[in-house]
Amino acid sequence: MSPKISYWMISAANARGHSKGWLFAFLAVPLLALLDGCGSHQAPLRLAGESMGTSWHVTVIPEAGTPAVPALQKGIEDILEAINLSMSTYREDSEISRFNATPVDQWFGISTDFYTVLSSAMAIGWQSRGAYDVTVGPLVEQWGFGPAGPVLEAPSDDAITDILERVGQDHLRLDGDSLQLLKRSPVSLDLSSIAKGFAVDQVAQWLSEQGVNRYLVEVGGEMRLAGLSGRGDPWRIAIERPDSTDRSAETAITLTDVAVATSGDYRNFFEIDGQRFSHSIDPRRGYPVAHDLVSVTVVHPSAMMADGWATALVVLGYKDAMAVAQEQGLAVYFIRRREDALHVSHTPAFSRYLENK
Repeated sequence: MSPKISYWMISAANARGHSKGWLFAFLAVPLLALLDGCGSHQAPLRLAGESMGTSWHVTVIPEAGTPAVPALQKGIEDILEAINLSMSTYREDSEISRFNATPVDQWFGISTDFYTVLSSAMAIGWQSRGAYDVTVGPLVEQWGFGPAGPVLEAPSDDAITDILERVGQDHLRLDGDSLQLLKRSPVSLDLSSIAKGFAVDQVAQWLSEQGVNRYLVEVGGEMRLAGLSGRGDPWRIAIERPDSTDRSAETAITLTDVAVATSGDYRNFFEIDGQRFSHSIDPRRGYPVAHDLVSVTVVHPSAMMADGWATALVVLGYKDAMAVAQEQGLAVYFIRRREDALHVSHTPAFSRYLENK
């Protein structure tokens, strides 16, 4: 009898983007919804589009000297396109695709932005005890969450063992002085678990340079906020309740001049004969994670770091994630599912953002 296979994927908007952009299918993009921070006191400017295999939204609270909407739209689109050209694995001419095609033991020149993202990702990899690794792509593909699409059966132990030989950031040599990168074995990079956050930071920086002081930037669920909302107080954001069949708020947070990212495994998984396989792959073992931690939200000055850390902490599981988060001084909100009930907790640094402190 053929196995019964079921797939649950992330939002349709993100799924559509896979054919023309980035590999974000193995990332959960839970709702980080803007609540009523843009009240009637100040009419916001709202901009939106699609890039990097996902959607983006920017809310600007206009002040004297704020650029016109067409200029803002073009500036944002130009930034996202430049990042796409550097880091999209779906473009053969991108910087990352050209590196992935480079032979072993051959130095490859990289851009400053590429160095910034990769060095930050590798730092998270070391600090997370290997739970985060930007060379994990072949495992993601093997488990059916890559560009080739779903698999009909779980890969064999031998297949996983073979792929693990081609996974590991220790195979990389990064020279920041000369901006060069080398691989000691045939690994390939995928920065999709951190580059969306980098894009948020770049757009936010550009807005600030244009004299925009009050904004919310969101790319594929990762956010950065600055100044006060249109209502004249800090922005209010909802953290989604981890439920694959519903989209509702679990709690609300109040914040400004920081970034926030959420990762989870409840919207992107598949089942074979009733056994569930998460899209979150542990690069140390080669298998999907199997624990009760279903959602992690990170608040950080950098959207790039919040993005990467949210992914890393989900892989670690609650006990190790809490230990690492406190060790690194991170502001993190955890949601676990135990016996069909949700349990929430957070690091001390997260307390300041909760509305019901």
